[in-house]
Amino acid sequence: MADIQGLAVLHYDTPHFEVVRPGQFVLCAVSGARIDLEDLKYWSAEFQEAYKGPEEATRSFLNHRGADFR
Repeated sequence: MADIQGLAVLHYDTPHFEVVRPGQFVLCAVSGARIDLEDLKYWSAEFQEAYKGPEEATRSFLNHRGADFR
């Protein structure tokens, strides 16, 4: 995926991210949708993933932790 023109590489932290390789967008880890950097609001520092929105972030968390996580 790193060869996609305009794809940024980020290091996700809390509450911000660092740009490792400049670009205009990242891809949602769940849907594969393009997320322009200025629109990026959901990510996981733990899983180093970006998400299009809260639904994708929740789905990823449950996939990583399991639906029975408490």
